[in-house]
Amino acid sequence: MGYTLLIAEKPDAMRKIAESLAEGEKLKKYVTDQGVDYYEFVRNKKKHLIVAAVGHLFNLSPVGRGEWAYPVFDAEWRPSFETRKQSSFSKRYFDTIKDVAGDASDFIVCCDYDTEGSLIGANILKFLCDAKDAKRMKFSTLTKEELTASYDGMSNHLDIGQIEAGLTRHWLDWLWGLNLTRALTLAMKNKAERGFKVLSTGRVQGPTLALLLERELGIRRFVSKPYWQLELHCKVDGNEIVAMHKKGEFWNKEEADKVLADCKGKDVMVKDIIKKQYKQPPPYPFNTTDLQSEAYSQFKFSPSQTLDLAEGLYQMGAISYPRTSSQKLPVSIGYGKTLRALSSVEHYSDLCDYLLKMGKLIPNEGLKEDPAHPAIYPTPEVPDLRRLTAQQRKVYDLEVRRFMASFADPAIRESMNVILAVGDNDFIATGRRSISLGWARFYSPYTTFEEQVLPEIRIGQRLENMGVEMMEKRTEPPDRYSQGSIVKEMEKRGLGTRATRAEILQTLYERNYISGKSIKVTKLGETVIDVLRDFCPRIISEELTRNFEEEMELVMLGEKRREELVEEAVDVLLEALNEIRKNEDDMGEALLKGLIDSRRDERRLGVCPRCKGELRIIRSRKSGKVFAGCSSYPNCNNSYPLPQNSKIVALDRVCRECLTSIIQIFRKGKRPFSMCLDPKCPTKSNFTKRGAGIKKA
Repeated sequence: MGYTLLIAEKPDAMRKIAESLAEGEKLKKYVTDQGVDYYEFVRNKKKHLIVAAVGHLFNLSPVGRGEWAYPVFDAEWRPSFETRKQSSFSKRYFDTIKDVAGDASDFIVCCDYDTEGSLIGANILKFLCDAKDAKRMKFSTLTKEELTASYDGMSNHLDIGQIEAGLTRHWLDWLWGLNLTRALTLAMKNKAERGFKVLSTGRVQGPTLALLLERELGIRRFVSKPYWQLELHCKVDGNEIVAMHKKGEFWNKEEADKVLADCKGKDVMVKDIIKKQYKQPPPYPFNTTDLQSEAYSQFKFSPSQTLDLAEGLYQMGAISYPRTSSQKLPVSIGYGKTLRALSSVEHYSDLCDYLLKMGKLIPNEGLKEDPAHPAIYPTPEVPDLRRLTAQQRKVYDLEVRRFMASFADPAIRESMNVILAVGDNDFIATGRRSISLGWARFYSPYTTFEEQVLPEIRIGQRLENMGVEMMEKRTEPPDRYSQGSIVKEMEKRGLGTRATRAEILQTLYERNYISGKSIKVTKLGETVIDVLRDFCPRIISEELTRNFEEEMELVMLGEKRREELVEEAVDVLLEALNEIRKNEDDMGEALLKGLIDSRRDERRLGVCPRCKGELRIIRSRKSGKVFAGCSSYPNCNNSYPLPQNSKIVALDRVCRECLTSIIQIFRKGKRPFSMCLDPKCPTKSNFTKRGAGIKKA
């Protein structure tokens, strides 16, 4: 008689599942000759083995045609280690699953319960286990309680809707990515005499880059205009009050000058006092996008970094599944049990005790739902915080405090507007104070309220006029997107999914289409969008991408066939590829120029402090080493050494000490750091072999 084989998505999840389901002391660990772990345990008097994948073990790969030929519409699922060098490590896991599956009598898929996890499990069953169906465990945390309940209540069949949606997404992304990447790259390659770059775009990548460029062009087109504000300074009982003219901005200086003259030497009288109390509700529990946005705001963690850290916390059972759209916390997760467990941590203890004494616990929930998983929440299996990395501790603390805050009372705030009359002109002084901190006490230090308390005054009271100040200001362009704000904007516009947005953003950086923390679109990124907009604008259409996302939901619900949607996508793609083919020469020239301009921009490091020429990254023909040299050479021979084997990015800032440009250094496997160009700068006097004095990014 065979055994039941469980298939987990990753090794850490496999270990947690095995430890949770094993009865008594009957958990055995095996290690293959290739160093891969798997486990054996007994449950309900039956032998079980559990193996792990390492994410996707199979990828779609083109069938036939040359390396750069297009269109290509035929593909097959092939092992990841055969199609991607960076996936070579997955062969050990592939071999282990295939070997262990041989004598299994039945199967249970316990990969993450979403489209990707379901597809990972389905492909393993099909290609490595020769099985068409299996039982399915569904869970949102890797806690013993939930895993045992999931095992006891597992469904008898695979989740076909999730699998079909996953297959559809992979087919659409493969069709779009492979064909458009080949078409764009080939157009440029045919124009390049030597050296070219792989240019990619995709179903979501293109519209996202177009969105970023839209903001870039808005900043570029922005024309700053002057305006003036009038600020009244007055005193009461030794306390100063500052008030702004009720008009706010004066766009005509003569009008501002006239009001300024009218106010000179006149008494200040309290005309009216308006007090309002209002409630500020607690924040919603985190979903993926909200967590990524907040972690960027608080810690400057990129969306992909945040997701990796949250995934690590999930794998150890500390938080629930981090890929979710939901802002809801069902009662079934056990609010009280989690708070009682968290109270064992010293700096959460008083907060948890306060919530537990409130009576009925009701979280403040948002409208967004996810059929697969609730909002992200901490589990009762509180980790040893000393064993977490510094970055994991930050994300965990953020998650715990957000969870607690969602149950707390609203904050009660009071606003106070004082209308001050100076002759015929009204000025407004604004004060704000907290009556009750409510949830903000739980979410500290991640939120702070502005406290601006005005002195006690009464209507009709006269105040000492200390003068009116006129301030000249200028309008400012819209802010650039940050990595935190762009993922929220992508969610708002229906671009990508909670699981893919961070990856898409990372790809745009890696392709050198965008740069910087305040995201700038590079010349290459701008050229790619300009070319696509001119010759096949539908490819970068947000509406088209959004429609495909909605159609994939129908596939998951069984209301549309996968083959039908893929066929529709091929029709749209074929139309675009025909346009690219027709205009290949013009597109190739534009793309090549964009690449050359972009590479030139990458080499620019700022202004030469000696001659005001341009400092550039130059590679020595003799030594092969890079250095910073002046464009005015040989008239100016100013130069600076640069770190080797690194990516170097100018930060558009200069050092206050030596006036040379500040650059950022990126080295594989190490944290980026910034420094100025001059090795003799006083700021480098404390540098040591360990890098003291270097500013970490």
